[in-house]
Amino acid sequence: MIGPIFQLVLMTLAAILMICSAISDLRWREISNGLNGLIATAAIPFWYAAGWSLWPDVAVVTGVALATFGFFLLLYMLNAMGGGDVKNVFAVFLWVPTSIATQALMVMALAGAAVSAAMLVHQIIRRPVAKPEVPYGVAIAAAGLWALHQQYLNQFQAIGSS
Repeated sequence: MIGPIFQLVLMTLAAILMICSAISDLRWREISNGLNGLIATAAIPFWYAAGWSLWPDVAVVTGVALATFGFFLLLYMLNAMGGGDVKNVFAVFLWVPTSIATQALMVMALAGAAVSAAMLVHQIIRRPVAKPEVPYGVAIAAAGLWALHQQYLNQFQAIGSS
C-alpha cells in the first residue's frame, strides 16, 4: 500500500517544483539547473511507484522528452527561448505519459500564448526600453500540472472514455 502513497507524495513534490520553476521564471527570468535537475530526478522513483516498465513506458516517455528538448533547443539556438526553459521542458515531460503528450504540448502552447499576450500588454502600458523576455516557464509548468491532473488525479477520466 506504500506505492500509491509514495506516488502521490512524488506527484505533490513535482507539482511544487513546477510551480517554483514558474515563479522563478516570472520573477528573475531564470530557472536554475538545480531545480530542473530535481524535477527530472524525482521522475525516476515516480516511474517505479507508478509501475511503469522500462520498456516501453520509460523508454518512450524519455524519447518524447528528448524530442521535445530537441525542438526547444532549436528554438534556443534561434534566440526564441531561454536555456533554462529548454531544460525545464525536458524535466517536466519526463512526467507526462505518452498518451497525453500531444495534449500537454497544446496546453503549453495555449498557456504560452496567454503569457505572451500578457507580456505584450505590459510592453504597451509600461513602454520599457529593453526587449521583453517571455517567462515561458509558466507555460511549461501549466502543461506539467495539467498532465499530472489529467493522468493521475482526474477521477472523471473513466466516464469520458466509456
